Amino acid sequence: MDTWLEMMRRHFNYALGQRYDWLRRTRCQIDRCSLTREPIGDIPDKFPGYNLQAAELKTTKELFPAYKEIHAEVQQQNLKRLDKAWDRWIKPDKSGKRAGRPKFKKKGQMRSFTFPRINCPKAGINRIEAGVLTLSKIGSMPVTMHRPLPDGFELKTATIVKKPDGWYIAVSLEDDSVPTPKPVDVSEAGRSPIKSAVGVDLGLKSFLVTSNGESVDVQQHYRKTQKHLARQQKRLANKEPGSVNALKQKEKISRIHQRIGRKREIFHLQIAHQLVKKYDLIVVEDLNIKGLAKTRLAKSIYDVAWGKFLTVMEAVALRSGVHFVKVSPHNTTVNCSSCGTKVPKTLSVRVHECPRCNLEMDRDENAAINILYKGLTAVGLTVAAYRRLSGCTPDEVGMPKA
Repeated sequence: MDTWLEMMRRHFNYALGQRYDWLRRTRCQIDRCSLTREPIGDIPDKFPGYNLQAAELKTTKELFPAYKEIHAEVQQQNLKRLDKAWDRWIKPDKSGKRAGRPKFKKKGQMRSFTFPRINCPKAGINRIEAGVLTLSKIGSMPVTMHRPLPDGFELKTATIVKKPDGWYIAVSLEDDSVPTPKPVDVSEAGRSPIKSAVGVDLGLKSFLVTSNGESVDVQQHYRKTQKHLARQQKRLANKEPGSVNALKQKEKISRIHQRIGRKREIFHLQIAHQLVKKYDLIVVEDLNIKGLAKTRLAKSIYDVAWGKFLTVMEAVALRSGVHFVKVSPHNTTVNCSSCGTKVPKTLSVRVHECPRCNLEMDRDENAAINILYKGLTAVGLTVAAYRRLSGCTPDEVGMPKA
């Protein structure tokens, strides 16, 4: 499998080079080319897209017989991966944004390959059952299945992934009974199936603060391991590049990063499950994390991983049948949750003090209440509905009066 990854990395780089070469040869008119900088030669008639490069796989196997040992569908999926990356760079999305330029992969950067079919006669994965995985042209090997494959699901694709602590297989399944997000049905009497709701404000001092005043401390998984990681990086810098000891040290550093990521993921899952067990509607901020990460707080923002948490939160809520709503964070920290007056404050001011209604409370809790109110408005509920859900009056919960 290591050999497959290295050979597909080289093929990926060659196919990417073909595309860049075509782009350089065709980016300007022939009577305006610079003879000192532009390549000279025949211009290809067709763009080397996926169909053309996939058709050249037969020639590749004739010139390099070692590629015959790799399953044909795996090589096709490798070219499809390149084609998707190229399209994301060339073609803008609905908002007009484009992804970054595809880069050539260095040795060791190709870490996965995909089989598009499972458990059929011509599939690359002939069988995956009873703790045994059989790969075409590789053979059978034992696998540890963390849970049995559910009945009634159709096995679609399988991806073999190399991680610092070993090899993993990720299997995708399809079934028509997978739940979809359900809308909030409000009856004519204003009643809804939502019995409890909460607004969540994400932060750096506290990982999150709810509209009920609950808070979760920041774990700082990366910062706690930063000194240990710096010592290991220093040891790597003192070793000969490309040596056996350098490779061992790189694997050790990779395992440290993997451990940090797993701790963070477990923490996110625990918080998500706690919220879905207590509330029927969860409202969060739709943060511009890329923009926030351009500030001097970038390390702290990437350490808490808000984007990953929101993805986990949405998946857990969908699976549990809980409503999950994202709202704009605009003015949620500035507005007073009781009277709506704008109270500007800097990051150093941690208490919200309204000069109009004399409301005094934690700034994050005030923002969480504003987030909840926006979420109720987004799903068609009113302040009166929130009063019915919480059993409080607007003054008691700090919500604007109806």
